[in-house]
Amino acid sequence: MPEHRSLDRAFDDWMDWLVHEKKASAHTLEAYERDVRDFLAFLTGHLGGEPTLSDLEALRAADFRAYLAHRRQEGLSATSLRRVLSSIRSFFKRQEREGAFHNPYLKSLRTPKAPTRLPRPLAVTDARKLLQGTPDAREPDWIQYRDLAVLTLLYGCGLRIGEALGLNMADRPKGDILTLIGKGNKERMVPVLPAVREAIDLYLRHCPFPLEGTGPLFVGRQGKRLNARAIQLKMQTLRRGLGLPETATPHALRHSFASHLLGSGSDLRSIQELLGHASLSSTQRYTDLDMEKLLAVYDQAHPKS
Repeated sequence: MPEHRSLDRAFDDWMDWLVHEKKASAHTLEAYERDVRDFLAFLTGHLGGEPTLSDLEALRAADFRAYLAHRRQEGLSATSLRRVLSSIRSFFKRQEREGAFHNPYLKSLRTPKAPTRLPRPLAVTDARKLLQGTPDAREPDWIQYRDLAVLTLLYGCGLRIGEALGLNMADRPKGDILTLIGKGNKERMVPVLPAVREAIDLYLRHCPFPLEGTGPLFVGRQGKRLNARAIQLKMQTLRRGLGLPETATPHALRHSFASHLLGSGSDLRSIQELLGHASLSSTQRYTDLDMEKLLAVYDQAHPKS
């Protein structure tokens, strides 16, 4: 193990690698950094002092399990524990590749099984109501137009919230096709409905900030790239005003895009391409959802049910 290499240096190099080589999203970077820092803080108490690279190499499976049990007691779900373990594994794998240390025990841990959850799309009528919006006298017009443009983009093109807010001015849809870089640094093309372009154009005409090609398409009150939290809060307000379920989130609009296409006869392969799913199994959840609805109707309507 290189003795000159400190844990702080190893951590900083790992973060640089995530940014510049892995091209990790801001959301992933924040989660991975938080997870590994929390793990190292736990080890400080668990080992009786701040850990070193030698300490990390000497950890056993029981030490990793103790940390996961600690996080479970804090109320973390199986899904969150899976991400935490993924963050730690990423950090350890990077150190192994750099020759800093090798720890075989982390690989032996079983990943917590995530619960199977079907996506919860909106009904077509609810999606229409949502995109019609409700006027809010407390908000400037340009912010209302901006929020409507983002929501229309999520539903009309099936984008993730991070993909929509990551668009630059030069990336805005000008024709019938939008090309973007999605999860896993994968490029995909999605069709753009006229309603999507119109909503974005309306926002651009009223936005008070000069928007340049390499700058963000969607900006906040200070003219900087819009944060996802602003759209989440907008959805919260719309849910309450329109009487929509709590499952009506920005991501639910992406689910709605896929579910409504499937219900209209689109094939799974096409929907997979539009969503940017790496495997067809991710897209097949929407057929499970369709079957779930069918069985619910059957149970209610069939005389023998």
